[in-house]
Amino acid sequence: MSLTLLSPARDITVAKAAIQAGADAVYIGAPRFGARQAAGNSLDDLQALVRYAHTYGVQVLVTLNTLLREEEYAEAVEMAWALYHIGIDALIIQDLRLLTFRLPPIRLHASTQCDNRTAEQVIRLQELGFRRVVLARELSIIEIRAIRDAVLVHSEAHGQTPIELEAFVHGALCVSYSGRCYMSEVLTGRSANRGACSQMCRMQYDLLDADMQELTDNQGRPIHQRYLLSLQDMDRSAHLQELIDAGVTTFKIEGRLKDADYVTNITAYYRQKLDALPSLNSQLSTLNYAFSPNPAKTFHRGGIDYFLHGRTAHMANWETPKSTGEYIGQVAAIRNSKIRLSLQDGIALHNGDGLCFGDQGFSVNGVEGDWILPNALPKDLRAGDKVFRNLDTSFVKSLRCERRIPVDILFAETDDGFRLRIGDAEKQFAYAHEPAKNPERALQTLREQLTKLGDTPYAVRRLTLDTPPYFIPISVLNAWRREVVENKQQDPPQPSLQREGDVLAPIVEGNLYNPSLCREGRGESLDTEMPLMTCRYCLLHEMGHCRKTAPLRNEPRYLRLRNGTILRLHFDCHRCEMQIMGDRAAR
Repeated sequence: MSLTLLSPARDITVAKAAIQAGADAVYIGAPRFGARQAAGNSLDDLQALVRYAHTYGVQVLVTLNTLLREEEYAEAVEMAWALYHIGIDALIIQDLRLLTFRLPPIRLHASTQCDNRTAEQVIRLQELGFRRVVLARELSIIEIRAIRDAVLVHSEAHGQTPIELEAFVHGALCVSYSGRCYMSEVLTGRSANRGACSQMCRMQYDLLDADMQELTDNQGRPIHQRYLLSLQDMDRSAHLQELIDAGVTTFKIEGRLKDADYVTNITAYYRQKLDALPSLNSQLSTLNYAFSPNPAKTFHRGGIDYFLHGRTAHMANWETPKSTGEYIGQVAAIRNSKIRLSLQDGIALHNGDGLCFGDQGFSVNGVEGDWILPNALPKDLRAGDKVFRNLDTSFVKSLRCERRIPVDILFAETDDGFRLRIGDAEKQFAYAHEPAKNPERALQTLREQLTKLGDTPYAVRRLTLDTPPYFIPISVLNAWRREVVENKQQDPPQPSLQREGDVLAPIVEGNLYNPSLCREGRGESLDTEMPLMTCRYCLLHEMGHCRKTAPLRNEPRYLRLRNGTILRLHFDCHRCEMQIMGDRAAR
């Protein structure tokens, strides 16, 4: 079975880090329209990345997945053709009207922003010409399997190749169904569907009853300015085989704004997890890590499987939207601006480490036994508080890995010289057959010089010498080896992802930009009937107050932002969904 580990890339540097860590494919933003305004990349950089990635047999998928304005379609189509000509392997798109234009003959993947929650939607996308669909994050194993089964039945009935299923396995979670969040655009003028999300789900809110009074949590504390919509991160590393059995063939790591340290660590972590599965196909490269991958060591908000096995408790972290990292222990004492920690077994702190509790953080300026000197003593820190480390400087320094492609080398005699083959690249060289005075030394020289692949992407798997021990100067052998390697790198393998023909679909509804969501994008009026977010996550369930088991009193419920904006919560218990409505705005 062919499975793909798909890693994010903010830029070419991060993409190379992902490839070295073991990614089978990377996804990266186009110069424009890539759903992350802060993660665009030039065509020159993308072309360089394609050559680098294809050397390792790695695919390059480019995001062109914002909703477009009318005047932007021509540029987007022109960009699609430019990306096709530099050799990218697929386009990830959201705006379905792009299909009405003449696109290049390249694979199309349907972004998760297309709200891919049902078999009907996935089959519709297959009919429109998509080869892969990125499933909604909220789907359970049962729902994914049902989609796979429906796609197989439909494909067999129509003689089609089934669309591939891609699922997120790790990273930050949007609280709203992807593509169904308009809160950022309506309230701040920054459209999530156009790559400028203001992350309203990471903001602080009060939770109010029908009388506009703050509710209390299960500990009797007012729910005041808490991070009520800030989900923990996804971690499905323990469920990869289940996902495979359900029909998923591509495992996607979220994080196109993350740095190279994060991408290296998480890619290596999932590479090792996948390689340990018996169902995985053999890898085409060897990987060497100088570290033990650990998700808690880089950006980490905790880990949940997010509805994979149904609704669970404690999906959000109301205390902080920031990276908490790993739990290391508790505060034992505070004295003279120093902190004594009771550390977990095996934890050692270093100068420069970042520590935090709640949404407050500080760094370690000095370590004296189990006492630390912080750069600034947090005012609210007390004995007994739990402390986490969100920056482990020693671990970050160890993040080194190397990926090599195993190649077989053949060196053989010809009538007028020799031929050298490295992998699938071969060249013949005219040269005199001069018997070696020291045959053993001559053979040793051949072995040493022909296998010196140094800083190339290759590593020798097997060397075959099909020649008597002739004398050949070391400089000549080195020149021959370099020439064959350069020829091999100039024509790297091309993953066969292109499709035949053009997509010329009829105009379709849905996934089109709607400029009328708000006045000039400034949130000057809120439509009381339009959901700003539609979420499977439910605040009632998070609090242990599911309405299916305990009817609410004094409804409805409201959220209040720090600036006074008030939003109404609607609970659709039949669908098990929560909607955040544009109810009113304080002036």
